[in-house]
Amino acid sequence: MNQEQIFNIEEELKKLPNSPGVYIMHNKHDEILYVGKAVNLHNRVRQYFQTGHGHNNSRKIAKMVEQIAYFEYIVTTSEMEALVLECNLIKEHRPKYNTLMTDDKGYPYIRVTVEEDYPRLLYSHSMKRDKSKYFGPYTNGKAVRDMIDLLNKLYKLRTCQKRLPKEMGKDRPCLYHQIGQCDAPCNGYISSEDYRANVERAMEFLGGNYKDVLAGLMTEMKQLAADMEFERAAEKRDLIESVKHIVEKQQISKTSGEDRDVIAYAMAEGDAEDVVVTIFFVRDGKLLGRDHYHMNVNGSDEDGEILSAFVKQYYSGIPYLPKEILVEQELPDKAVIEGYLSQRRGSQVKLAVPQKGDKRKLLNMAKDNARLILEQDIERIKRQEKRTVGATKEIAELIGIPSARRMEAFDISNISGCLGVASMVVFEDGRPNKKAYRKFRLNTVMGMDDYASMKEVLSRRFTDDKLDVLPDVIMMDGGKGQVNVALKVLDSLGLEIPVCGMVKDDNHRTRGLYYNNVEVDFPKGSEAILMITALQDEAHRFAIEYHRQLRVKNQVHSVLDEIPGVGPARRKALVKHFKDIEEIKNASLQELEQVEGIPASVAKYVYDFFHR
Repeated sequence: MNQEQIFNIEEELKKLPNSPGVYIMHNKHDEILYVGKAVNLHNRVRQYFQTGHGHNNSRKIAKMVEQIAYFEYIVTTSEMEALVLECNLIKEHRPKYNTLMTDDKGYPYIRVTVEEDYPRLLYSHSMKRDKSKYFGPYTNGKAVRDMIDLLNKLYKLRTCQKRLPKEMGKDRPCLYHQIGQCDAPCNGYISSEDYRANVERAMEFLGGNYKDVLAGLMTEMKQLAADMEFERAAEKRDLIESVKHIVEKQQISKTSGEDRDVIAYAMAEGDAEDVVVTIFFVRDGKLLGRDHYHMNVNGSDEDGEILSAFVKQYYSGIPYLPKEILVEQELPDKAVIEGYLSQRRGSQVKLAVPQKGDKRKLLNMAKDNARLILEQDIERIKRQEKRTVGATKEIAELIGIPSARRMEAFDISNISGCLGVASMVVFEDGRPNKKAYRKFRLNTVMGMDDYASMKEVLSRRFTDDKLDVLPDVIMMDGGKGQVNVALKVLDSLGLEIPVCGMVKDDNHRTRGLYYNNVEVDFPKGSEAILMITALQDEAHRFAIEYHRQLRVKNQVHSVLDEIPGVGPARRKALVKHFKDIEEIKNASLQELEQVEGIPASVAKYVYDFFHR
């Protein structure tokens, strides 16, 4: 059904209800352009189509409205319900004109399985509603694993997956017990009570009680040194260093001992789409770490809209919510968001805009971090553009063509004239577009005739209706001969496309391009020559890889053709089931009999063939 033909926007605007809900804007291709929520659908949606309305001053909104072919809406019972639905729909469809988080990060936790008789410390990707106790979230997965490893060593906790006490005593203690890193509860060498006391100390450590741990380790180290047990004293020393390393990462803020997140953002100057949001995690008054997210704002969002979009999307996807969230500015729908977050947390969550004091300093620090990350990213993007788009512009200028935005490279591969294949690789804006790659099995050429092979491949490529996008320049793996073949094919088809030969030196390294009967040398080490080298190497790799696949497949087929009762259909069934010749060769008679389409008698033939 073509919605734009039957949807009259003016008429449908009149039918909008005066109710809260979510509206969904579509273009003529049925793609979702935008998802929004409204306290009053009738008033909100109509604003998009009223000329001169303040809501329409944004170029982003104006551009979107031009594309709207139809809209739909979902009525909800409350604005809160509309907010939840809006978050879900944005996350599901990622509409083009919504402000979106472009990162999809998850945060690790430390899970303590307190429901077990002999609990373990586990790395967890999420916090679930179970009987375990969780610590986190943390921002660094490696640091979490280091902490788990440290605590297991400190308190000699088990790392095995045995179900204790059910499986107690069934096996000898493992290596960890032998090297003194586990008290072996699996063999009853420590009581459940004493073991759980060690787990409690580990949880105190996770809660921030480092001083007692360091003091105890220091006392033990000194005593062991006094007793001349220097090896064990050195082990304690190493543990002390590990604890200090962990403690140093827990920067202390001057705020009160509560849980809060601190959120600030930085936006590139001008009408840019680059936004970085930084979030600091403060737990029990300690700054545990920070993370950052990139946002796609698609134009000039109003103040507060970026933060509002981030808060809704971010907190709809994580299990833990702090009591307080500090932000730079008031959010447009603050009350609704606070209600939604409080409902998710099970107690009140407050959105605050601190104006002074330690909280404001923390917010300013988050802002500075966001600016720094944005500057670094912009520099990185500029370097990347120089290596990609910049290289294509340099290539175009050096050989004198209008553009080299889309480059196609071709290569031939065969061994002694057998199984001739060709590859076509595509670079767009200096990056491989692997979806556009093509491989060709040569049909008309027998033996090693690269010119005839290239003629067949190019003829097939440029007469294929499915490959209707033409390149700005064709790159041939070879010199004058290959270029002339390509030009003749193009001329016969009435096409005018620049053709270059990628020329290599005596050491088989790309040195330049052959174009218009002249070899164009490129500056050594330039981005252009690096791009051409990458293109030539990729065409060669892709051709070789395809040729290797055919050789393996041909080898399998040629061997199976010798077995009585195995024709094309049964050969295909065997290859599909076992993937390669080695699996077929090593299969038992029972396994061969299980292959669909293979009778027991033929399975016996196959088995006997490889075991005679």
